[in-house]
Amino acid sequence: MTVSVRPLWLIGLLVLVAAQLVSSYEYSDRVRRDAEAEDKSEASGEDENLLDKTKHKMEDLEHKAEDVVAPVADKLHVKPWMILAAIATAVLVLLAVGGWCAYRFLKKKKPKGAEDGLEDDEKDLVGNEEEQAEEIEEAAKNEEFKGKIHYRLEYDFTTQELKVTVIECSDLPPTDWSTGLTDPFVKVYLLPDKKPKYETKVHRKNLNPKFDQTFIFKNLPYVDTFDKTLVFAVYDYDRFSSSDQTGEFQLPLNQVDLAGPVQEWKDLAPVDDGSNQYLGDLCISLRYVPSSGKLTVAVLEARKLKKMDITGASDPYVKLKLFDSKGKRIGKKKKTSVKSCNLNPYWNESFVFIIDEMDMKRVTLEMTVCDYDLIGGGDPIGKIKLGWSQNKEYKPGFKHWKEALENPRRPIIKWHVLQDPEPEEEDEKDKKDKDKKKDKDKKDKDKDKDKKDDKEEKKDEKKDEKKDEKKDAKK
Repeated sequence: MTVSVRPLWLIGLLVLVAAQLVSSYEYSDRVRRDAEAEDKSEASGEDENLLDKTKHKMEDLEHKAEDVVAPVADKLHVKPWMILAAIATAVLVLLAVGGWCAYRFLKKKKPKGAEDGLEDDEKDLVGNEEEQAEEIEEAAKNEEFKGKIHYRLEYDFTTQELKVTVIECSDLPPTDWSTGLTDPFVKVYLLPDKKPKYETKVHRKNLNPKFDQTFIFKNLPYVDTFDKTLVFAVYDYDRFSSSDQTGEFQLPLNQVDLAGPVQEWKDLAPVDDGSNQYLGDLCISLRYVPSSGKLTVAVLEARKLKKMDITGASDPYVKLKLFDSKGKRIGKKKKTSVKSCNLNPYWNESFVFIIDEMDMKRVTLEMTVCDYDLIGGGDPIGKIKLGWSQNKEYKPGFKHWKEALENPRRPIIKWHVLQDPEPEEEDEKDKKDKDKKKDKDKKDKDKDKDKKDDKEEKKDEKKDEKKDEKKDAKK
């Protein structure tokens, strides 16, 4: 009997211990959950207290603001909250206007064209144009490689200063054939003034010089940068004679976004000795409105024009003529303003021709870029012809004209390579005007001669009368 009772007693003891452990675990778990619930209730109570406090503060501020505005509201016979709403609206409007002004100031903007008095369908010819001018198809040029230049530009709108840093050059051509090296330095200046002109230090016997020199062009307003061209001219130093220019790079500032720093590599071009037949490029816009018969021609800009003056620059302007199918000029010729000493001029000037839709395929527009000269007429640099009849002579002019007709009311902007200007045959109108002037000059000369003859005859008559009086007196 003792042997069978012990195992039962041990099993019962183990069951009691296990039950005690389970109950203690459940109790501790219940205590933990109660504590967490209390913490959550306390946290929610704190959040509610914070919300209540903020609401009370907002209400206090509203009451204070209403108390301040109350006298004005009583005078105007309105409620205080209306005045507060008006003040808030005014503040938002001022912030919006300030942001818009800052955006317009920092945004790059070119000067307006010469004719601002056109109608609404014509005056916004280029100002809001989103599409870029179609570049001409450049043929491969077998130009001699003159190396590369690395530079950085920074414009300060507050001080109106342009900082130009010549960083380095690479792969410069050798000028001393005994050593296969060169002694380079760089001149930096702005066209058309050429003043001030800065120079870097000379680096002896180096084809890849590193300059890291900064030059500052002061008192340069942002508006004036559109007519300026930055020139990097690389020279080979010679102690006993004038230094020889080996290459240059010209950068029209109207093609650069000066809102931020610009840093880039560019190829150096050979110096133009006048043998280059490349005359330059002209960018124009055509816009035709069939309903009104208005053809608006905008002369936008030119680049890399041929040097016509001894100073190495030109004074370009553009002359426009419209011809009919028989080659007779229609109306008066039109001209742009003259841009003195500028090989990359910017005009943005527009001209309007009235042409019927049926005559658009019969007329030809001739545009000639000339170099202004005080004595005599301007010397032609190059010209282009636009029209439906140019499908064989000058295909880019035909394509531009055709695209303008196919897209009415839309400005079509393209670059054109200037063609060699042939000797211009005088128009009949010009001939008639010249003939009239010649006839007038002849008539004036004849009149002057007649007057002189009359005066001489009168003098002779007076002399004869005096002689007769003297004879009578002697008798």
